[in-house]
Amino acid sequence: MTTLAELKLGQTARIVEIDGDDAVAVRLMEMGLTDGEPIQVVGFAPLGDPIEFSLRGYRISLRSTEAARVQVELD
Repeated sequence: MTTLAELKLGQTARIVEIDGDDAVAVRLMEMGLTDGEPIQVVGFAPLGDPIEFSLRGYRISLRSTEAARVQVELD
């Protein structure tokens, strides 16, 4: 398995789990990052952080540290 932070531009994956049970993990789940949901990398900021993803018909930007907490399975 890999994390969202390790994906390349255009790659699609399916969310497996979010590491941790703190406020950040809860916020990620509230933003729609739930088990089984497909997600795609659509862009990077000029310095590589944050990373932009497409999920559930909308776009979301996550810091690399947040994206590293989301375990995914490549499609």
